Amino acid sequence: MSVGRAVVLTEFGRPLELRKFPVPPAPEGGMIVASRYGGVCGTDLHLQQGHLEVPTPLVLGHEGLGTVHELGARAGTDVHGTPLRPGDTVMWASSIACGSCVPCRIHREPTLCEYRRTYGVNRPTDQEPGLSGSWAEYICLRPGTTVVKVPDGVDPVAAMSFACAGPTMVHALYERRPVRVGETVVVQGSGPVGLAAAALAQLSGAARVILVGGPGKRLATAAEARVGDHHVNIVEAADPSAALAEVMELTGGRGADLVIEATGAPAAIDQGLRLARRGGSYLVVGQYTDSGDTTINPHQIVHRQLDVVGSWAFTGAHLVQYVALLPALVRRFDLARLVTSYPLEDHGRALADVAAGAVMKAVLVS
Repeated sequence: MSVGRAVVLTEFGRPLELRKFPVPPAPEGGMIVASRYGGVCGTDLHLQQGHLEVPTPLVLGHEGLGTVHELGARAGTDVHGTPLRPGDTVMWASSIACGSCVPCRIHREPTLCEYRRTYGVNRPTDQEPGLSGSWAEYICLRPGTTVVKVPDGVDPVAAMSFACAGPTMVHALYERRPVRVGETVVVQGSGPVGLAAAALAQLSGAARVILVGGPGKRLATAAEARVGDHHVNIVEAADPSAALAEVMELTGGRGADLVIEATGAPAAIDQGLRLARRGGSYLVVGQYTDSGDTTINPHQIVHRQLDVVGSWAFTGAHLVQYVALLPALVRRFDLARLVTSYPLEDHGRALADVAAGAVMKAVLVS
């Protein structure tokens, strides 16, 4: 039996370990994929630090791209019915909803599934096949996983730039609050989620997209990749209020039609409410993990008559839409520029660089 290496979270707050696991046979209705690329998400950092309750030991990695290694019985096609063969390049949704809980069955909200099973998050090695995360040389995809073939000609590195952020923002902008043609959009945050929000807003026909974040190196990278029309550095501003005034000036003084929060910093919420025009919308996406409370002035919501909308995670359908958008995204934006690659054994440095904000998007390559 062949074996594959994988990066394992054994204990919160401790260094991760590179271990070997037997590669299982492809399950009926599923497949074994050679996981060529495993994205490092901010959520992975939170998992390693113990900010979320997850079982251990656990192979990390909930975003990935790889090639089909072995197909199980009744697993010969992707979600579109396209035939799959060993060697085909695929992406897969990180989660499988149960389909039977109240959010799934009654509220039609599978992102809120009460029993969601997620690769790299809640599939521990002592209860599942060990290779159940994308930070590995192989991953075992179960029946029910949404698998989609990557279009020919799409650079896998470019696809990985928004592997998690892209579907997350597809859900937010498709289901929760769409970008309308001709709108002015402000995006708070210049990490992968913020850049995905800005890029998709541009594709959706926004007249102007203003990216607010920092540090300057990140904003320069975004500009070089052609993501965002204006870039305002609030992180390194001597006076944040001056940076916010600059944003308001760029909106014509009235505020944005839509403000998208993608910072993960609770303190950004009050700022974002004040950047929206009267009658506008505030779409909160970045507060995925609980980083604490913040103080806001609720008068800003009423006086501005704002629609304040939250958006949580994504489903397989949103990943499918992201993959369908990849040809258009890579034509318009230099997404590969956003990615920094690390060999699998360099996982510690990759995670440290993400924690320090030293890279835009870290990806483990195996």
